Formats: sequence, structure tokens, C-alpha cells
Amino acid sequence: MKGLGYGKGYQYDHDVDGGVAFDQQCLPDALDGTAFYTPTDRGLESRFREKLEALRDMRREARATRTSR
Repeated sequence: MKGLGYGKGYQYDHDVDGGVAFDQQCLPDALDGTAFYTPTDRGLESRFREKLEALRDMRREARATRTSR
């Protein structure tokens, strides 16, 4: 599989500063950007929403930086 290019460019999240490889896309292009979970504004989920929004912003920024190189 490696000889066929599978895994080329893969970043192991735990080896990346901050523990998340934000510029990496693992989903098929057709699913990229799909929100599979949307927390409510109630209770603890409101804090989940804040964290997810921050992570999504960091991912957008990392991908914009990658494509502008």
C-alpha cells in the first residue's frame, strides 16, 4: 500500500504541536466541511460549541496558509 502512495503526507496528530494537524484532510473531498455535530447553546454543550468553533477557525487558517504557499 505504501508503494501505491497510501498515507503519503499523513501527519500523526500526537507528533504535531498542539496535538492536532489542522491542515490535514482525511475525509473525501465531497464530505470536507460537513458538520457532523452541532452543539446546542444549552448547558455544557455551549462550551463544546465554543471549542468546536475555535478548532474550526484554526483549521480554516491552517488550510489557508497551506494553500497560499
